[in-house]
Amino acid sequence: MAALDAVGGFECRGALGRRDALAHAASGVDLLVIATPDDQVARVAAQVAPVDGTVVLHLSGSLGLDVLAPHQRRGSVHPLVPLPTPEVGADRLASGISFAVAGDPLAGRVARALGGRPLAVDDERRASYHAAASIAANHLVALIGQVERVAASAGLPLDAFAGLMRAATDDALSLGPRAALTGPAARGDWDTVDRHRQALSTMAGHRTELAAYDALVGLARRLSLDTAAPADSDSASGPAVAEDPRQPVAVGDGAGAVAPEEQVA
Repeated sequence: MAALDAVGGFECRGALGRRDALAHAASGVDLLVIATPDDQVARVAAQVAPVDGTVVLHLSGSLGLDVLAPHQRRGSVHPLVPLPTPEVGADRLASGISFAVAGDPLAGRVARALGGRPLAVDDERRASYHAAASIAANHLVALIGQVERVAASAGLPLDAFAGLMRAATDDALSLGPRAALTGPAARGDWDTVDRHRQALSTMAGHRTELAAYDALVGLARRLSLDTAAPADSDSASGPAVAEDPRQPVAVGDGAGAVAPEEQVA
């Protein structure tokens, strides 16, 4: 709410907590925002008496509008940015980000008031949208955690790889993931992949480290194959990729096992 206060156009009346009575929360306002954990949205919405003309929004990325069922005017606004603290969140919300919106047109107005780009995501596609958002944020951070662990095994700090990570991310966003892909999986250099796996196998928690590495080599392999020309084409539209029976194409049993007979889906 601090972000909306700062940009103007909205007058925020304050926040209600878990110990406050909620029955009349929608009275006397044009917009009620339910900013609770996902598993509490439906419970909170059910406690609020519907008011004609009041829009009730939730901020969940994964939930549809059905959780606001008691209310006729419903919507959702989900910011595509991490919000680690209220102060950082207020700045990021007004920094020109994208918002997934659904339902009442007021949801789009909120996104635009914050200087953002509203993107319509209906209930049927909500799970896929939120999976993409989780991969983009949570999984990316988890991957950087693996970089930190493997770097430490080589006696190096995480920040030594900061330039590499930023450049690779910038390239993927500006050129597209396929054009930005480099490395042994893109080249079909499976001897190097073998050396990587041998080094990872000496680390603490090597089963998890190998499983993650194999899964991501499989994704890199799939991406590199997507750049290749169709089988019936006379000219290549991307780099050639060598085949190798040692290719790690699947996580297998979760222990980092390589399944060379399988194919990437």
